[in-house]
Amino acid sequence: MAVLPISPTFLVVMVVSAFALPLLFVWWIRNTPRYGREPMRAVLYVFGWGALVSAVIALILESIFLAAAMEIGPLYSYLSSRFSDPTTVFSILVLAPFIEEASKALGVRSARLQVHTPADGLVYGATAGLGFSAMENLLYGLTAWVTLSQQGLDPSASLVVIAVRSFSSSLLHASATATVGYGMAKGWLTHRRYAYAPFYLLAVVVHALFNFLTGLGQLYPGEFGGLVDYVGFFAAVAFAVIAITVVRYKLVTRRPIVAR
Repeated sequence: MAVLPISPTFLVVMVVSAFALPLLFVWWIRNTPRYGREPMRAVLYVFGWGALVSAVIALILESIFLAAAMEIGPLYSYLSSRFSDPTTVFSILVLAPFIEEASKALGVRSARLQVHTPADGLVYGATAGLGFSAMENLLYGLTAWVTLSQQGLDPSASLVVIAVRSFSSSLLHASATATVGYGMAKGWLTHRRYAYAPFYLLAVVVHALFNFLTGLGQLYPGEFGGLVDYVGFFAAVAFAVIAITVVRYKLVTRRPIVAR
């Protein structure tokens, strides 16, 4: 079935919907510290970097690596024997966490001159993650619009997809990349080149766990009935809320920089 043309007005509504809540979260995170808040211009620059540069890099690399990985016979056979959709499983549990956290880290690196404490890395990491999330929200919304249109359903329901992801996935991207940013800041300040490595791996694990919870319905279709989708989703949201709460706690308890 042909895809209905999207109106410019509805496209604007989708863009605003995709970016509104992530930008609100940026303001929330940036204003969390009691002392030494980061300049808004630098914060918005990192947000834009995450949305425009990191998202494009991740999309390209994921497409390349996914195509290459699925050509590996033993890997594809192993996944096929356990899951009905091996491509999706490998993408959401392996490729996405590793590639997306690395691409978002580039956004943090763009603010290196603004980082004076490890907590600054939390702010810029969360901001890069939120920028990435905003663009991801829009892409998922557009995909949902095309799918609904092809099925003859009301494509405006794609706004629901954007709304759900704006809350759940935005918090995940913010907290995971804040962890990477914290590690990068520690490395810059202590002149230890690989100080970020354990924090990056932690972010990958957090990201993968979130994807696992939200993808339970895809990973195990038909099992436990439709309940698994709801359980997985609410568990993922709770996980993301806890993670961002830890990040905000670190920011609230940061101490002011004392001039010497």
